[in-house]
Amino acid sequence: MKKIELEAVKSLKGEINIPGDKSISHRAIMLGSLAQGESHISNFLTGEDCLSTIDCFRKMGVDIHLSDKNVSIKGNGLHSLKKPSSLLYTGNSGTTTRIISGILSGQDFETQLNGDASIMKRPMSRIIKPLKMMNARIESQLNNDCTPLTIRPSNLKSIDYVSKIASAQVKSCILLAGMYAEGKTSVTEPYLSRNHTEIMVNFFGGKIETEGTKSIITPEPILEARDIIIPGDISSAAYFIAAALITPGSEVLIKNVGINPTRDGILTVCKKMGGNIELLNVNTKNGEKTADILVKYSDLRGVTIEGDIIPLLIDELTIIAVIAMFAKGTTIIKDAAELRVKESDRIKTITTNLSKMGANITETDDGMIIEGGSKLYGAETESFNDHRIAMSIAIASLNAKGKTIINNSDCVDISYPGFFEDLKKLSL
Repeated sequence: MKKIELEAVKSLKGEINIPGDKSISHRAIMLGSLAQGESHISNFLTGEDCLSTIDCFRKMGVDIHLSDKNVSIKGNGLHSLKKPSSLLYTGNSGTTTRIISGILSGQDFETQLNGDASIMKRPMSRIIKPLKMMNARIESQLNNDCTPLTIRPSNLKSIDYVSKIASAQVKSCILLAGMYAEGKTSVTEPYLSRNHTEIMVNFFGGKIETEGTKSIITPEPILEARDIIIPGDISSAAYFIAAALITPGSEVLIKNVGINPTRDGILTVCKKMGGNIELLNVNTKNGEKTADILVKYSDLRGVTIEGDIIPLLIDELTIIAVIAMFAKGTTIIKDAAELRVKESDRIKTITTNLSKMGANITETDDGMIIEGGSKLYGAETESFNDHRIAMSIAIASLNAKGKTIINNSDCVDISYPGFFEDLKKLSL
């Protein structure tokens, strides 16, 4: 496992193209595999998580060709998947594990599904329960509501599911299982989670209707092959947004970023904190809104982040904690207990690391309290094998006195291969 050493920079200048959106890349592979004909995907994210999704569908007989950031998929329709000859291994990808379980529940063959040590600790009851309500035969092999999972053939029935949490993974799992069910299936969330599945199913020719926080899928869609351009991932852009906001003299242009309204909470929060952020070249591709994001160094102020905005920036909360260290006053993050069941317990791991660097940050049950203005110092930190923790610490190091060490830094390859190279390219 690698480690990286980082030091403070004077400022960041220039423009950058970030990798394709992770969530959209996953869904493009899944739906392209179930569509009729040959789909072409450009700007695909070649991170380890998305490669796990490709591997799973290849094992089920789908012809998928990857060349650089371009993917071609030869799909043969909704019922064309074949029984894999071996375990479907999802690596570190919670998205792959949870969403594919819905698709597998509608197949006429048995599958075994498992991931790495982190995945084996992540809660799967949130998908097992609703899938069983749909008559799916899905079992946790260790009876602990975690992977490994066994999924056997069954005749799925439709449900109207009311979810206690706003989770795009849970919602997508149920909706995609609903493609194989008798009758329309719906999912209602307490708050609206990211809606990439709804957009992409409709783009491929299926039918998902939305009513507020309720999504309803019509079964047995005829999905047709499509060409898809993946926008840049706003969750990856968030690190460079943060870097420019907190580093004096900085100005960074981040090109072709997805700004889907169910994902743009990071922009809302940063602007509320006083961030100088401008959207240029606003456009729409494949139903997904995109823009170039121009960010300049700003005088920031603390805010309270809670309620229905949390699902819109759940993956960005660790980097928001870093931004908050450079804001005047107090920033409070609430209603974010979901952070505790990510690749790591992100409330604990980001608090532990930033405290080592001199931050005044306090862990709470469902979030953090950050007092801005503390001087940061380089320290030896741990990624806890969590890509978002590693990248957040890297941004904090840009304004820390001395050398910062991040152990197991190569975990960033899960979502952003080349992250450190891009950071170096902008640094002065």
